[in-house]
Amino acid sequence: MTASLIKTGLGLRSLTLSVAFSIVGATGAMAQDNADPSAVIRIGSLYEPQNLDNTAGAGQGINEAFNGNVYEGLFQLTDDGDVVEKLVSGFEMSEDGLTYTFTLQPDVTFHSGDPLTAADVKHSIERVTAETSQSSRKRSLANIESVEAKDDSTVVVTLKERSISLPYNLTYVWIVNDAAEDLTSGEDGTGPYKLDNWRRGSSITLSPYENYWGEKPKNSGVTFSYFKEATALNNALLTGAVDIITSVQSPDSLMQFQDNPSFVVTDGQSTTKEVLAYNDRVAPFDNVKVRKAVARAIDRKRLLNSIWGDYGTLIGSFVPPTDPWYVDLNDVDAYDPESAKALLAEAGYADGFTFTLDTPNYDPHPIVAQFLQNELAKVGIKVEINIITANEWYTKIYQAQDFQATLQEHVNHRDIVFYGNPNFYWGYNNPQVVELIASAEAGSSEAERDEKLKEANRLIAEDAASGWLYLYPQIVVSTASVSGYPVNGLNSQFFAYDIVKQAQ
Repeated sequence: MTASLIKTGLGLRSLTLSVAFSIVGATGAMAQDNADPSAVIRIGSLYEPQNLDNTAGAGQGINEAFNGNVYEGLFQLTDDGDVVEKLVSGFEMSEDGLTYTFTLQPDVTFHSGDPLTAADVKHSIERVTAETSQSSRKRSLANIESVEAKDDSTVVVTLKERSISLPYNLTYVWIVNDAAEDLTSGEDGTGPYKLDNWRRGSSITLSPYENYWGEKPKNSGVTFSYFKEATALNNALLTGAVDIITSVQSPDSLMQFQDNPSFVVTDGQSTTKEVLAYNDRVAPFDNVKVRKAVARAIDRKRLLNSIWGDYGTLIGSFVPPTDPWYVDLNDVDAYDPESAKALLAEAGYADGFTFTLDTPNYDPHPIVAQFLQNELAKVGIKVEINIITANEWYTKIYQAQDFQATLQEHVNHRDIVFYGNPNFYWGYNNPQVVELIASAEAGSSEAERDEKLKEANRLIAEDAASGWLYLYPQIVVSTASVSGYPVNGLNSQFFAYDIVKQAQ
């Protein structure tokens, strides 16, 4: 079987917008015609990486700045949700689905000048699957039996079992030079940009790589500027300090930009879920009746409206409508405070209980935490809010798993697989779900995979494995002088190479 182009099934999310907005594509032609190729694009973000290595707990900010810009994979997940070939020129899959043979693009070099070889690909895959790797997709690639550099331009991947999503999963593997050393503060990728400077706490600057193997960037560089809170980020756009905000955190912010010809507002397809994640290993959240009671005690519709107005989408599980295995499960544990009280009594908590909610210190989490505190008090549950930084969240919650419950935005595309991993930070462990997710990957067709994951999705929802509060909208705001930027932000990636700025 030979494949030259892989596409994922990606549906469209429908949103009702409360403000008028311009579509980037509508202004694209004008901006392209008068583009200034010498312009440096200034991008504002709230998500500074913790380090520069996506296998070392760098956080979502590293995807935003480096994925597709500095590093490339064998395959790429486009902003439209398609999986396309990148560093491969073609590949073949054996009849039994256990062996993939990849042919690399010719004449690709790393930023250090070293040529790309199959040995680099082998090294890059193995560093993601290594015992010490902190990649969130490590488990998705655990099915790999071996990686062989057959010759300089040919890589053979052998699987333990069929994996129908292997090309998709390989979009998460950045190909790095096997001779590179400290990748937490430096880089050696094949992408259209190279790292110029990282001013910790401030910015990352990228410049075009002069020997890039593919199409050159349409600008002369990119600076990602980092802000601690949304107000400062919005002010930077208003004052011209940045050209683009990658993700608006509150609809109130849009009032400054809507109906203003100096700015363009776009609403794309989000995969970012606001999650009330329980530690399912510890009391009281090891009790499914407690988790279901908490879900029924929260008026999620009122929460979403209080945070996002008419933006955003209610979801009854971890799966957004853009995933092929989406099922509308909003009716599972719908808002019903009296039923919540009854479940608490059945679980042995008729008088309620107290728990600590570890809450990231950036918007909208503190506001969401206060809302939850007020809602749960109505059914006798006392919430003690503990505000923590993003760094503290990573070490305390994700690494040490030392928590009762936490708030977090989960940005990854197709991430139901995390519920099939009992060792993931929230500790959910339903053997039937584990088996369904594993066997879905070994299916002989996408239809078979999708049906199994729909069943897993229903079970996860019935278990109230976490509290899925809402799906964020994906709102990007820019000055009217720039165009060509991505609007969907899948996996927080933000491809910069097509962004252009009009000549002044």
